[in-house]
Amino acid sequence: MALPNPAIADGMVVTIHYTLTDDSGTVIDSSQGADPLEYLHGHGNIVIGLERELTAKKVGDALKVAVAPKDGYGEHNPLGRGKVPRDSFPKDMELEVGMQFSGEGDKDEPHVVWIAEIAPDHVVIDQNHPLAGKTLHFDVKVDSVRPATKEELEHGHAHGAHGHDHEHGHHH
Repeated sequence: MALPNPAIADGMVVTIHYTLTDDSGTVIDSSQGADPLEYLHGHGNIVIGLERELTAKKVGDALKVAVAPKDGYGEHNPLGRGKVPRDSFPKDMELEVGMQFSGEGDKDEPHVVWIAEIAPDHVVIDQNHPLAGKTLHFDVKVDSVRPATKEELEHGHAHGAHGHDHEHGHHH
């Protein structure tokens, strides 16, 4: 008897192997050689353009998806850059380009900034996600699909064995 092969739908926990490249074919991110990415479908835990394309797919399905910026990490906001004094960061903190920080923005909205450049006396921060304004090219293979547990549905994300940093705290 064949095992049921459920289709991806809201409330399913899905694992995918993926490679993400930009327009020039440079690999930005990939699960190759690592655990697949696990996410709860229908809760905006992965970029919306990819989630939409994965709906109704099944285990073993492979797809290539080009996600426009508006369905990915947003358009690039040229006003998103700013300089802050180096000493606004802890002295003993090793800063790296691409590091992500959460700060309190206006109205206590948490906002995330990325370090774009580091100079001896200042740091350039950018509120744009490093992939903002880019078309994202995903090469995806569906690895597993299972119904989410009650707890996962209540929390709005998958409880995998590996703590991915996909906790964006978006509670609808």
